[in-house]
Amino acid sequence: MENKKRYERPVVLKQFSGFMNKFGSRPTTATRTEVDGIPVNELVEKYGSPLFVISERKIRENQRRANRIFKTRYPKVQFAWSYKTNYLNAVCSIFHQEGSWAEVVSGFEYDKARSLGVKGEHIIFNGPDKDKPALRRAISEGSKIHIDHFDELYDIIEIAAELDKKAIVAIRVNMDTGIYPKWDRFGFNYENGEAKQALRRIMTSPGLKLTGLHTHIGTYMMSVDAYKLAADKMVELAGWLKKEYDHILDYIDLGGGFPSNNTLNGQYLPAEQILPTLEQFADAITTSLLELPYPKDELPVLFLETGRALIDDAAHLISTVLAMKRLSDGRRAMIIDAGVNLLFTKFWYKHQITPAQDGGMMTEETAIYGPLCMNIDVMAESITLPVMKKGDKVVIDYVGAYDMTQWMQFIQMRPNVVMIMEDKSIELVREAESLEYLATNEKLPEKLRNFKI
Repeated sequence: MENKKRYERPVVLKQFSGFMNKFGSRPTTATRTEVDGIPVNELVEKYGSPLFVISERKIRENQRRANRIFKTRYPKVQFAWSYKTNYLNAVCSIFHQEGSWAEVVSGFEYDKARSLGVKGEHIIFNGPDKDKPALRRAISEGSKIHIDHFDELYDIIEIAAELDKKAIVAIRVNMDTGIYPKWDRFGFNYENGEAKQALRRIMTSPGLKLTGLHTHIGTYMMSVDAYKLAADKMVELAGWLKKEYDHILDYIDLGGGFPSNNTLNGQYLPAEQILPTLEQFADAITTSLLELPYPKDELPVLFLETGRALIDDAAHLISTVLAMKRLSDGRRAMIIDAGVNLLFTKFWYKHQITPAQDGGMMTEETAIYGPLCMNIDVMAESITLPVMKKGDKVVIDYVGAYDMTQWMQFIQMRPNVVMIMEDKSIELVREAESLEYLATNEKLPEKLRNFKI
């Protein structure tokens, strides 16, 4: 007996006719029944829903490709994995196995890198909030401290004197690269002379050793020219240091900010059709660095701290349909078990959401909502989907960057995270939270322990 066909309720839909316009044709719906070769249903059956799934293979491919692109254009390149992008131990360890250092922006992230076995000398310590204990440890362990402001500079001078040890430092430089809003809240400004003033103080401080310059001009940058301008200004500062103090830098750090192929809300075309390639970013940066007035054998190392571009497409979020309904204006709506508590980046990305099972030929514009009791829990305002029902699955792509560091326990606890290894085995890399875990650090006063309702 053949399987019973899926029922599709009759619906009157507006029909679209005519030629393709400048934004392309009307979208069609594909299905995604597996992730990295493992069936979606198998993953959910074993690990539950919602479920984050990370691909070891894809992370390694991304890092190797980035290394190849930059190292074929410049002789000295060193990547440092951006912990804030995704600091799951399994993720960080893959990048370290591929040769990346650690780039951290807090004492917590610094401690996490050290606990994984990263030596202090292979840690870049960024960020505006470095307390004295963290600075003391970083100086003692030979980390590269990127100074964010003068108050931090004075703390480092004081601590270095106490420890009788030279602090290895660089400064973060902010600048006008034509991108707005400017990221001028971080570091020392190039245009008003503040950066050179900070460098003068460092060069005249016996307890400090200036080894580099650092800039990070923004996030999800879509302009190659902005990186070219940033690199030009860093080269000018490096040239000034050589002329003024006969000082040659060990490295220049261009930060990160390269975009992934996640499409921003409001963009009509998919990201991959409008964004510059990593090759174009590499050409812009390295062309400027090769103009440094340094001897050929003393060119500085190019440090890169890219995060999003290396991890976003290596992770997926599987979610299950909780209910289907009609809104008051007649639109179809779907409620799934993953919301903005897990997908924080939904507030600026138009994530790709794909059914995980075959559907019928009929499609309809659908709004997708998460399970939270808050009106902003919108996963998609409008997306073309086939007829779906309770229990069906969807796969949400490009969730590797920031979602597993900015997620929160609001209404729901955080779910399992698994990694599909290169040999297709599956490893649980973060266990789903429980009530006991959530209450671990809570303290209930004795007088509140008993009540009668």
